Amino acid sequence: MIKFGIIGCGRIAHRFMQGLPEVPGAVLAASWSRRAETVDAFISQYGGKACTSVDELLAGDIDAVYIATLPDSHMEYCIKALQAGKHVLCEKPAALNLQQLDEVLKLSKATGLLFMEGMKPPFYPLYTQLKEYLKHDPIGEVGYVRAGSSVADVSKDHPNFSYELAGGSLMGIGIYEAFLAIDWLGETKEVQAMGHFGPTGVDTFAIFQTKHAGGYAQVYTGFDLHGKGDALIAGTLGHITIHKNWWNPARATIDYLDGRSVEISKPFIAGGLNYETAHFCDLIRTGATESPIVTHALSRGMIAMIDETRRQIGLKFIGE
Repeated sequence: MIKFGIIGCGRIAHRFMQGLPEVPGAVLAASWSRRAETVDAFISQYGGKACTSVDELLAGDIDAVYIATLPDSHMEYCIKALQAGKHVLCEKPAALNLQQLDEVLKLSKATGLLFMEGMKPPFYPLYTQLKEYLKHDPIGEVGYVRAGSSVADVSKDHPNFSYELAGGSLMGIGIYEAFLAIDWLGETKEVQAMGHFGPTGVDTFAIFQTKHAGGYAQVYTGFDLHGKGDALIAGTLGHITIHKNWWNPARATIDYLDGRSVEISKPFIAGGLNYETAHFCDLIRTGATESPIVTHALSRGMIAMIDETRRQIGLKFIGE
């Protein structure tokens, strides 16, 4: 039985707990949040121990932590957890920037503990089934990815609008687009970006195109326009449409150059975070220190792309 401690009891922590009962051999043991009232409400709903400090949580009888705070504090809590001898599953993006992530990865390597960024799409049944299907009916060499989402109905009091908490559309949504581009096209070689800011000082819309080892990507992300949320992956023999919302994928269409069209449908259960959590738990049981799917190199590549995009549009966070 793998006993989890949760740091941060906001929206994403509730979604994590929606999926945890579906993960064999995993249980919530303790929780802590910067706001005491959210911890009490969280524990009353899901059980476990309510901790009054992060140190109390890390000193307790837990095997791993799920860090569900905003990006401003990811490095701090990752380091504290690794120093306390706990495996770490950290919500995306895994750190504020590449420099911070490298500090975390250095400590993970030194301690021999598992560190994994919570990048959920590759673990969804649709995404894994799609990759398997393409092995015997490929779309040829992939050379272009187009994806994006702009969600215009996010409440203005949502933490994604907080400059102090390192919010903004790039950190909240764009990191998913970075994953998709790198996963299908490989290492990023060049970034070109534009964007604008809202009244709180974070980006409310950004568009960036990237050159990769295998081709090109064009992506957008925002909070002030209403975008579609699908993804296009184009190869020499056909293209794939992952229908909205592609980062919670349930349906894809493959259109081939020869006129064939293949539909793949694979619904997910329990909110979807259960799949990455199950993978994380399996890694702990095998003694792994890194996921073969969300590798440390992938995490570095994703945040490096966001770093460069932020640099080009002029977005710096506190302490950078």
